[in-house]
Amino acid sequence: TSDNARQRRKIAALEEKLQVLEAGRMVKQRETNYFISQGRAIRRIVTLFDSIEDLISENDRRYDVAEDDEHYSRVCHHSQDRLQTGYTTLTNILPWFQPKCSDMEYEEYVQMLKKLRQGADSARGDDTSKLKSLVPDWVNREFKPNPPVDYEDKYSHGFVNDACGKLLCPTELDWDNPIIRAGIRDRANGCIVTEMSWPTFLYEKYTADQDNLEEGLFKSTLLIQAFKSIFTSPSSAKEIDGEGDGANIIENNRRTKREFSGKKVKTHLRFALSSVTSWRSIDGDFDYVQFWHIIVDFFEKAPGRAAQRKVDRLLAWWTRKVFGTSRRAELSDAAKSSMSVNALARQRAQEDD
Repeated sequence: TSDNARQRRKIAALEEKLQVLEAGRMVKQRETNYFISQGRAIRRIVTLFDSIEDLISENDRRYDVAEDDEHYSRVCHHSQDRLQTGYTTLTNILPWFQPKCSDMEYEEYVQMLKKLRQGADSARGDDTSKLKSLVPDWVNREFKPNPPVDYEDKYSHGFVNDACGKLLCPTELDWDNPIIRAGIRDRANGCIVTEMSWPTFLYEKYTADQDNLEEGLFKSTLLIQAFKSIFTSPSSAKEIDGEGDGANIIENNRRTKREFSGKKVKTHLRFALSSVTSWRSIDGDFDYVQFWHIIVDFFEKAPGRAAQRKVDRLLAWWTRKVFGTSRRAELSDAAKSSMSVNALARQRAQEDD
């Protein structure tokens, strides 16, 4: 009987250890899932291409040279400023990130970055796949091309397709001119499409004024649809006339002010219209990374106060277009007082009088 008792105690001890191990494994799995889910924000809000490690390295470098002001100002190039902006945005949207890094052992830190990167790249892949299936439908509905854009065959998109080609065509070239159209398809001199040209799909009504190229830029219907499908819901992309319905307007406006995530949508939409079948940074003569940088600089590096005011108005337009406008701040005290909730509160208070 004493042997049986000892065996029972051993079994109980092993079961307790197993429970502890299982609990630890579950905690680790929850932590892993948390990092992956948090990482999904990085490609959507922080940076579309830069690695998390590069953002951290740039921030660390600035700390190392901060004491030498002359050296500090000399070595901070534009590309490094962009990385530092990305790091600042990262710590704003993930406020736990910096203190967490300070408390971790190096191996845990490396694993955390790996999971964040996994979540980031997964989100980019999901968004790309979503638009690949939605954009052909939008183009077919709006432009009614004959034949229609094929949902399945990505090779039939891009400049080989008249509808997609017109949208991808640089604004300074006339797609309706058959010589220009053939030149773009053959990549002839003078018709080479690079990231240094604004594509037509970025413009309101898909038309650009060559004497005022900022007019209508980033206001196209396709852009609004792409943004809504990623950041609100695919069904909301069907409602593009007028302004948003105001749902969650306060929180959504805060999110929009933090970072204009539509910058990434432009790159994704260009990819969806192209004939490229898998995500890559180069498409022929078009560099997606540089295109992303040009768009980011348009919003973040305005050359003067007048240009900055235009950027602010454009961001406000996007906030209204996507999320709607809340008018509760316009309510007077008298109007609030007459509303039924306040009226009932007064009536209940008067019952004891």
